[in-house]
Amino acid sequence: MSSDTAVVPCNHQMDSPDFIRDLLPAAEKTALLYNISYLCLAKFPSLERIIRANAVEAQMLFSSSEALLLLCVSTSDNMVKTLFPMLKAAVEKDKPVVAIKFLMKANQWIHDIIKEVEKIVEAYKNLNNGVATATSDVIYTKAKTEDKNKQLTNEENILQNAVDEYNRKLSVIQSDLTEVNRKINDADTELRELVNSITSRNKKIGIVAAVVPFIGLITDAIQKIINDPTDSAAIELAKNKMNQLQLDKTRLSKNEWEAQTEAMKHQMELTRAKFDLGSVPDPVHLAEVQICLTRIQEILLQLKSFWEKIGVMVTNLQQKTFAGEDLIDDLSEFKEEFLDSLKVAEEAWNTFSGRCQNVMGMFSVQSKDAYKFLETSPSSLTQEEWQEMYDAVTAKLYSFYPALEAKQAFEDQQDIEDQQDIEDQQAAKSN
Repeated sequence: MSSDTAVVPCNHQMDSPDFIRDLLPAAEKTALLYNISYLCLAKFPSLERIIRANAVEAQMLFSSSEALLLLCVSTSDNMVKTLFPMLKAAVEKDKPVVAIKFLMKANQWIHDIIKEVEKIVEAYKNLNNGVATATSDVIYTKAKTEDKNKQLTNEENILQNAVDEYNRKLSVIQSDLTEVNRKINDADTELRELVNSITSRNKKIGIVAAVVPFIGLITDAIQKIINDPTDSAAIELAKNKMNQLQLDKTRLSKNEWEAQTEAMKHQMELTRAKFDLGSVPDPVHLAEVQICLTRIQEILLQLKSFWEKIGVMVTNLQQKTFAGEDLIDDLSEFKEEFLDSLKVAEEAWNTFSGRCQNVMGMFSVQSKDAYKFLETSPSSLTQEEWQEMYDAVTAKLYSFYPALEAKQAFEDQQDIEDQQDIEDQQAAKSN
């Protein structure tokens, strides 16, 4: 039997500083990533519900993980401080039956841990699948929303062009109508002057003009009694000119009405299109949600791997714990060997307990309000409230990602320097 106290190979993930640094505290980072995703899903209620359900499941899973690690630590403690001393005493007193009972108890404890670890691994697998599905939904919704936005924008542009065209057409028609009305007024004046000229030379016609109130009726009446061919021709020409102008006015009035009707129709359709476009949520933040969900997935995959390694460690511990089990039958001859195997198992359980305690923090959410954001729909926030919450969460998140924090600091410094350059240039110009 090997006397090596290592539980698993030394290159195991739990021994890697990078692994601990990347995942500590995984629960806090995951909560913040869900918070950002949730905020960015304002106006997307179906996705909002999916992310809320995922976030609640993650919260429960991290809590279960922390509880299981506590079980591992407490079981290790019970093994080392209670069961192994009693097992040693039974062996030293040549009580094989009692020793077997203690070994059976140890086996049950280990079996319970392995069973719970298997459940946790499966839960992380399911949660990861759920996040992957949510990511696919986000990608699909983003593409669909962008297409709808594009379609409605095109429709809006077409309708706006139509409205502009009818308004231009209407403007031309109204300008023509103004000109026709001016010509009618001029023609009417000319006709009156012609009638006055004729009546001033013919008393009979003057009497008719005096009793007939309307110029149109006057011309019809005096045309019947005019003897002078020149006057008759002048009256006929003036009447024809007036009739043509009235026909032009009727035609333009009809065109004006049709143009006004079409302009109003397209304006109403444009208003509806603008409303539809305004009701389509802006998908600009969905790309950010996708990034956050991808990071969550990466964390979940690492944690799933972590629990799979825990399962390997516990199985390894089981082997070390029962390495001397076969010696029980010949306890009197192999007592020392059996006690040596218990020392190895004891050291292994101590190592396991220490490692579990070291990584326990990554499943703890430091803030009691980490998931309080789920109580409020992001759609109900004002723009100012949304921006304030978004800035606060991203600031916390950046603290877990030094590279992002450094990039942001560089960009902030660059903005300050650019602003200083602008102010220096302005000062130089003023001088």
